[in-house]
Amino acid sequence: MKCFRDLVQSIVPTIAVVAAFLSAKDVRGESARTLPAPSPSHPGNVFLEEEDVIVPLPNGVWQVLDADDRVIASVEAAEETARLGQLPVGYYRLRQQESPEEWVSLAVLRRLGVPTPETSPVAVDVAMSWFYPVEKMPDVAGLCALAGVNWVRDRLAWREIEPQRGVFAENTRYDAAAEAQSAAGLKVLQVNHSSPDWANPDHRRFPLDLRDCFNFHRHIAARWAGKVTAFEPWNEADIPGFGGHTGAEMASLQKAAYWGIKAGNPDAVACLNVFALHNRAQLEEIRTNETWPYFETFNLHHYAAFDAYPSLYADFREVSAGRPLWVTECAMPLRWSGDDAKKELSDEDLKEQARRLPKVFAGSLHEGSRATFYFLLPHYVEGPTQFGIIRPDLTPRPAYVALAAVGRLLADARPIGRVKHDRYRLYAFHAMPDGKERVVLIAWSDQGAGPYSLPETPQESYDHLGRTLPPAKDVELTGSPQYFLFPKQPYAAIDLALPPPSPETRSEPPCPVVFQTVWPESATDLSQSAYRIPAEGADIPLYVYHFGSGTASGSLTVDTPNGWTAEVSTHAEVPAGERLERRLRLSPPREASASVQTIRVSGDFGHLGKAVLAFRVVTEEAGK
Repeated sequence: MKCFRDLVQSIVPTIAVVAAFLSAKDVRGESARTLPAPSPSHPGNVFLEEEDVIVPLPNGVWQVLDADDRVIASVEAAEETARLGQLPVGYYRLRQQESPEEWVSLAVLRRLGVPTPETSPVAVDVAMSWFYPVEKMPDVAGLCALAGVNWVRDRLAWREIEPQRGVFAENTRYDAAAEAQSAAGLKVLQVNHSSPDWANPDHRRFPLDLRDCFNFHRHIAARWAGKVTAFEPWNEADIPGFGGHTGAEMASLQKAAYWGIKAGNPDAVACLNVFALHNRAQLEEIRTNETWPYFETFNLHHYAAFDAYPSLYADFREVSAGRPLWVTECAMPLRWSGDDAKKELSDEDLKEQARRLPKVFAGSLHEGSRATFYFLLPHYVEGPTQFGIIRPDLTPRPAYVALAAVGRLLADARPIGRVKHDRYRLYAFHAMPDGKERVVLIAWSDQGAGPYSLPETPQESYDHLGRTLPPAKDVELTGSPQYFLFPKQPYAAIDLALPPPSPETRSEPPCPVVFQTVWPESATDLSQSAYRIPAEGADIPLYVYHFGSGTASGSLTVDTPNGWTAEVSTHAEVPAGERLERRLRLSPPREASASVQTIRVSGDFGHLGKAVLAFRVVTEEAGK
């Protein structure tokens, strides 16, 4: 599971409104963007078709190889420049015969016919603020735009923005990244990873006082209004590397962050603080805490095998309350090999990475994702695994070219269904390649090459790198995905397995009163998303926050399992922006069950609504 743990440790010792926002520009193929154009210096050696390819190279004779490692030309670099003329769409490498292990890469992309639709689901995790110096940020943002990417994901360390409570730094790398990416016409999702020391001495864990979370998100949502469109309040809080929080703790943080984001910028998208794992206990707590009014997209990560997608997505979809699914990290990654200093993929794995990328998008979009962020654009290694699709000098790996094919051919893609077939994988989408309404079929074989007869001859055909193929009705499917474009749906309904339906959308209003309990991490049984409680019971701090206006006045009730007792002061009166502490005394029965039990705290605050906190407990003896 990819979670940026090592990198982080090096850096930090109403639904109607949502629907209106997400569909505000849902006119197929139209966009307020302009067409991206490459920088004259062509960062990363990325060119558009019909441009002259001029690459900086040490003097000498170089062989030009295409994506299939065929030598297509030899060129001599003079004055440390090689002029290759115009090349077809594709991925290329240049090698010297004397040192074939050393190579320089370049890409030729097809020029986008229209700007990328602002509702396109094609996205990539860029981690701009952490990976690139300010002077490189416009170049990297340009590479994303040229590839037809709609959304990019950045990374944030809270303490750099707010080094002291209420004191905010100016002109940070995060401001530069927001400016560079938004200037390139990209939509930006920002995610926080940690608490500053003043908010929690253990920076992996949530702030002890949720008012700090509210104030921080209010600040950054206002600060980057018009530049950062969406916010994930925390990255992968469900795993130990980022705090190891229960679903109940994630729900409380989410509620505070939601109110902060909306106070800073009502138009910003408040995303769910994203899950790393597929732990049903944690997912269930998101539901029992009635968290759905406080997130506008349901966010998850996965690095699962392709066949696991249906069951994985089904479990997340079940607790999404009908909110759009956003997959903000996903890949089927590969291990690097060879030179320890380079940590590069082998030649075969470079090709395999490019083959896997469109499969990830096809599977994710079929399962209902409305934004799929491939992990990762930059060169990034964790242990034996290389995730990046561009190299440290910004030059491409083949997977970057595959991303550009996805960005163009699956622009604004919406799933139609999976073609029923015992051997091949075929997924159909309504999409807008180059601004034209098309049915796009993406197809491949996981069981060796074999023939397949399409229902009719497509108008256009492309390989997984976006290279044009001769349109034909009878084709050979291999492990490399191919795209087939049709003017209308060519399959009969009986030939298709429909995409999974979205659950019913729940639309209750959020309550500005938020509950929180604070437990030591040592008392957490993360696998069960539960707290271990001594047989003699425990006094638990229960906080009541008010993130609205005026004074919140209401009553508390506690529902316990059979045999359990709870004692708490039931009246709560909280001024706006304050929190009230209550002590909740919990006592299990003498013969405690070994099973996990749920404690539910409810608050009725009249016109402000009802607040809920549901958490799971297990007695220490039973849990041993």
